[in-house]
Amino acid sequence: MYFKGENYMNLFQDIKGKNITHNLSWLNEPSEWSFSDRGLQINAPAASDFFNDAEGPSNTNSAPYLFTKLKGDFDITTRIDIKMLEMFDSGCIMVMADLNNWAKLCYENWLNEPSIVSVVTRTTSDDCPSLRIGETKPYLKILRSGNCFGFHYSLNNIDWTLIRYFSMDVPEELKVGVVAQAPTGNGCKVSFEFLKIDIKDIKSAKFVNC
Repeated sequence: MYFKGENYMNLFQDIKGKNITHNLSWLNEPSEWSFSDRGLQINAPAASDFFNDAEGPSNTNSAPYLFTKLKGDFDITTRIDIKMLEMFDSGCIMVMADLNNWAKLCYENWLNEPSIVSVVTRTTSDDCPSLRIGETKPYLKILRSGNCFGFHYSLNNIDWTLIRYFSMDVPEELKVGVVAQAPTGNGCKVSFEFLKIDIKDIKSAKFVNC
């Protein structure tokens, strides 16, 4: 079960322009991004991605990633709006130990269908398209319970569906945040309405009780 704790907060609240707070930092800061009343808007540059290809020595870690650092268990949630132009354009939430150990949950243009897709990287990346959900503004959530992680999505922020449950051998402190990417296209615009985090013991990453 999951219970909201006193450390629940929206890291994007009250941020305007490019004045980031709450210990947020960029990996691959894009040239075009800003905060407004609608949250964070990112223009993902062309050929931007996080993917360590299993077929050969081709590791890509070029996508804009805005993150904070968290220790222990947590719940992180965002809502994504994206103008998908080319194959694999997407907005994601991601947890990262280092460039060879990370996992992301994405709302992505998968084979020209807006879909929920996940990638888990342990030196090399897998690629797991889960379901087609059409054009919408989905909520994405990651729960961490020790070394176990649960990926969830919702269309209404009430009813949640478990997409993936897995384990990774990771340190106590992780980078946690949002990614905008355009692996094969010329770029895309991604908006993240909020980045809500609750730091509290999570009894099981499989389940959400909102």
